[in-house]
Amino acid sequence: MDQAPIFWTFRRCPYAMRARLALVSAGVEVELREILLRDKPEAFLATSASATVPALKAGETVLDESLDIMIWALKQSDPDALLDMPEAGWALITANDGPFKAALDHTKYASRYPDKDASEERETAAGYLRALEAQFSGNPWLFGVRPTLADYALLPFVRQFANIDRAWFNAQDWPQVRRWLDRFLEGQVFAKIMDKYPPWAEGDVPVRFGADAR
Repeated sequence: MDQAPIFWTFRRCPYAMRARLALVSAGVEVELREILLRDKPEAFLATSASATVPALKAGETVLDESLDIMIWALKQSDPDALLDMPEAGWALITANDGPFKAALDHTKYASRYPDKDASEERETAAGYLRALEAQFSGNPWLFGVRPTLADYALLPFVRQFANIDRAWFNAQDWPQVRRWLDRFLEGQVFAKIMDKYPPWAEGDVPVRFGADAR
């Protein structure tokens, strides 16, 4: 494990979740270090220039953007061909990480944004999901019968939005989005990335993650 890349994460963070999805899918072994966002270790702050999770250090390479970590892992090993997706997948990721995530935050953390109307922001996010509904065309995943990078990049954020008010979410007219999300939440990959680990401390026995989680 001494030579394994060090991966800093926080279990409930959707950005960290999607990075873990890629690590599990790739079967890339890392040393997982769970942190508390309210008590960030100095070793983590010395690694991540943005002081945000996820962050990965592999030799001299440091990545602290979740999508970069996903691509890094899958370029090493991509047995499920997640990177094999249409160009439209990148546009979906851009929309998710931009306007959808902004509207999600304005809804979920409304008290932090007194200048925003939470109901209007929820409707903005809902508009994105209504457009996403049409993407499935009866398929279980965004681009067919198997997941791609776009599915795993988006699903943690759709989960976060759904959990704001799941009864309201389930009442909306996006049945394919609901099935997509439920399939993910009930699947083995999601269960593997949501294992609980104690916060990392100097001197702890290294925690393996990735290769043995696939």
